[in-house]
Amino acid sequence: MSALRIISYNVNGIRAAMKKGWVDWLKTNPADIICIQETKADKDNVAHEQITSLGYHDFWYSAQKKGYSGVAVFTKIKPDQVIYGTGHSVSDDEGRVIQLDFGDIRLINAYFPSGTSGEIRQTYKYQWLDEFFIYLEKLKKKYPRIILCGDYNIAHKEIDIHDPKGNKNSSGFLPQERAWMDKFIQSGWTDSFRTLHPEPHRYSWWSQRFPSVRLNNKGWRIDYINLTSNLADRIKNSEIYSDIKHSDHCPVFLELKKNE
Repeated sequence: MSALRIISYNVNGIRAAMKKGWVDWLKTNPADIICIQETKADKDNVAHEQITSLGYHDFWYSAQKKGYSGVAVFTKIKPDQVIYGTGHSVSDDEGRVIQLDFGDIRLINAYFPSGTSGEIRQTYKYQWLDEFFIYLEKLKKKYPRIILCGDYNIAHKEIDIHDPKGNKNSSGFLPQERAWMDKFIQSGWTDSFRTLHPEPHRYSWWSQRFPSVRLNNKGWRIDYINLTSNLADRIKNSEIYSDIKHSDHCPVFLELKKNE
């Protein structure tokens, strides 16, 4: 497998992001594969030819509910196979997971549920996490080399959030969610960003409720590109592009070296 440059980016509505210059950013060739979450659109409702004209193959998995959730992948490398969903009905109805095979690597783009709207969705978030963990454990037996990117809607450790004490009861930083991340990492996954960046104050999402929040970098790191630990020695570069502003999130980046 050749070198790979991957970006994961929650665009918070692809049409809104396109109005903010997202396609111009795409023209700078930021990565070979762009995984986006929260498209909030069907392919037919987006000027997708602006994307494909740049040399990207496009694969969309939208929610049944209009203007909600959804994932897509734009890739200059043609995948060997594309798999839509995981077979879990609620997750698939919400367009949360799309998977692509590139040689011996399975790439999964996932939009984890948020629990911020209340108890019902927080309960579903825990259900989704449990289902997804079991799904990944089974999948690793068939596809031992996996890259899992997306908006996890969880800040893993205190270093990943600007105010850990003030947010200890906030969805996205609850003990049960963080314990899931611990279990996930311990089951054989590597956090590609933290492998090269142990420093604090690196975030990928900022609340839009107060404009000063992003200006003052009061953020959360909830967007990840994680990979099975057997790929960790191929990490060449990882980054968070906090200066890119088409969304309340920003892109996260991974470059993998060629397989020797």
